[in-house]
Order: sequence, then C-alpha cells, then structure tokens
Amino acid sequence: MGMPVTIEVIGERQEVKVKKDIERVFEYFRSVDEKYSPFKETSEVAKLNRGEKVSREMTDILKLAEDLKISTNGYFNIKRPDGKIDPSGIVKGWAIRNAADILRRLGYKKFYVDAGGDAEIVGKNWKWGIRNPFNVKEIVKVLNLSNCGIVTSGTYERGQHIYDPVGGKSEINDIVSLTVIGPDVYNADCFATPAFAMGKVGIELIEATDGLEGYMIDKKGIATMTSGFDKYVAT
Repeated sequence: MGMPVTIEVIGERQEVKVKKDIERVFEYFRSVDEKYSPFKETSEVAKLNRGEKVSREMTDILKLAEDLKISTNGYFNIKRPDGKIDPSGIVKGWAIRNAADILRRLGYKKFYVDAGGDAEIVGKNWKWGIRNPFNVKEIVKVLNLSNCGIVTSGTYERGQHIYDPVGGKSEINDIVSLTVIGPDVYNADCFATPAFAMGKVGIELIEATDGLEGYMIDKKGIATMTSGFDKYVAT
C-alpha cells in the first residue's frame, strides 16, 4: 500500500497462532493493494481509468465516494487534477477497518491496526501520540484511546499531496497537520482529507460532524481543537 503497516495484539493466545492470524491480515492488505493501487496497470483502478468493466465492490466504493463528496460540499473528490480516478482517500480507512474486522472475527479483544499512522484501535486504554509536525521525534499530545479510529492528514512527511478540489488550490499551506478521532478509522479517514483540503476552516467541519473530534496545527505551530477533544487527552 506504499506505507508501513503495524499490528499489535495483546492477549494470551499461542504465539504461533497469533503470527498466523496476523499474516492473514497482511495478506488482506496485499490483496487490497493489488486491486486498488493507482500505480499498477493490472489493478481495478487502472481498469476503471481505461473505461473497462470493474467489480461490484469497486462500484460500491465509487458510490461511497460520491456520497461523501456530497456531504462535504465537494471537498472530498476522488478525481485527481489530471482527470483520473484515485479512490485511495476512501479505500485506506475502509481497508484498515476491514483488516481490524478480521481480527475481531478471530476473537481478539485488544489490538490495533496502523497503516501509515492511521489506525483502528480495539479495546481500552491505549496510549497514542500526536507528532509535532515541525519535529516528528517530538509528541505534542498524548491521548487515551478506546475502541475508535484515529487519522492524521498532513504535509509534514509526504509533502503537498492534498489539493483543494473546490477552490482549485494545488497546495494547502495554512495548516500542516489535522488529526481526527472517530467511531472507527473509516469514518475518521473520510473526513480528515476533505477537512485538511479546506485549510484552517476544516476544523469547523470536524466540529459540526457528529461522532468526530479533531486537533489541527497551523503553519505557525498554533493548535486548535474541537470542543470535545479534551476527553481524549491524557492528564
């Protein structure tokens, strides 16, 4: 998927079984990469952009993306500036949540699945840190998380890769980091990208969306958080 994937499981199962179960999750991620990568000519995304027939699952993904585009007033848009379709912005959180569901079905009660810093967290009392975008070795907030998803959109590691599909800005310069916590990683991910694309007013979208809380850092290093974010901050 072009990003590091980390899985941590806490429990008393035999180590051999745990490794086998975790490998099932990695195999799932590999299958998602083969199907949805915008960089592979054999993927369904490539087929879609060539006008070829795609699977029902891809059709469902496109419907989810269109619904999200409507609910964010156009700020979530899987059509790139070059006109090609890239559903990565919705597939990532969807895939992480599905991967976590594999472990849930296998009976695991406390674990997390983290792909590129976006994670589904299962079980209680996980400590999670928000990085300083100006010094990634430093943690600016420590959070207590339980049964939720957390996603961070930003430019401090991958550079400018999020654009404003409404205003047409190719670079988002007024903020550098936006962390969103939601009921699961899919819902958090769906709104983190469009909120970041809005710039400094994006935190208002998170505030107005039921079930979401956010923490934004602007280009001057000033943080703004939603009204309910404090409940996650470790004291």
